[in-house]
Amino acid sequence: MFTLIFNQLLKMLFIMLLAYFCYKIGLITQEGNRTLSNLLLMVVNPCLIITVYQTPYDPALIRGLMISFAAAAAAHILGILMAHFLIPAGKNPEYAIERIAAVYSNCGFIGIPLINSVLGSDGVFYLTAYMTVFNILTWTHSLILLNGSFSFRRLRQGLLSPMMIGVVIAVVLYFARIQLPSVLLDSMNYIADMNTPLAMIIAGVSVAQTDLKKIFTKLHIYWTTILKLILIPFAVLLLLAAFRVEHDIAYTTLIAAACPTGATLTMMAIQFNKNYQYASEIFAFTTVCSIATIPFMTFLAGFFF
Repeated sequence: MFTLIFNQLLKMLFIMLLAYFCYKIGLITQEGNRTLSNLLLMVVNPCLIITVYQTPYDPALIRGLMISFAAAAAAHILGILMAHFLIPAGKNPEYAIERIAAVYSNCGFIGIPLINSVLGSDGVFYLTAYMTVFNILTWTHSLILLNGSFSFRRLRQGLLSPMMIGVVIAVVLYFARIQLPSVLLDSMNYIADMNTPLAMIIAGVSVAQTDLKKIFTKLHIYWTTILKLILIPFAVLLLLAAFRVEHDIAYTTLIAAACPTGATLTMMAIQFNKNYQYASEIFAFTTVCSIATIPFMTFLAGFFF
């Protein structure tokens, strides 16, 4: 698993570097990156999820999905507790951003292509459980941290995201045992294949928009990154090992938890007039560091799973 993860991340890194230089020379603009991000979020990812669920009905997969929900919920609760105690609010005006950054992963943009490449469709199938828990908690717990209050309207907005709509459509088709026509399914598979390159191009351009030299001087970012990429994933690893969670489900949950900080944090910080630049810096720094830390976590997992 370590070799597969490392090789895949190396390929993804090369795409990120290409996107980085394309932005620096003006070949890709910020507006162009926003368009690519919308394409990935609204079209490519939903297509990938629907195609993943286009598989014969299998009770074992359903059982695995239920276990995945439990594992995802446990991983998030563990992360929330650790962030609460390890990132104190006292004399830290950005504690809310740092706590959210430490808990909520880029399980969509980074997690989907990575898990799809190493665990295949079954891994993405189980990942949808993690993404569902992520969306619910992002628009409840994160919202309360950033805004100080909960809003059903915001929760509804999160649950009606294209990704979640894709999950609902995929689940309905799966349980109704409806198979899409081969011509349509093949077309959607072609679109789904765009997932990895698009996600890495978007990540690379996002990193290029930040001042990496400035980021390296901020000590708080180092602590948040260590918590996000090492301490919380390792705690999740121990939890999964203690309950002897099935191999594919365990690796899916661990990789999702070990992914860098989600881009959702930056968007929410913009919406609620918080320090979105700091959120963007954490996103960029954890994205770069995750190239090394995700293989490291899977290497450690090999001794437990």
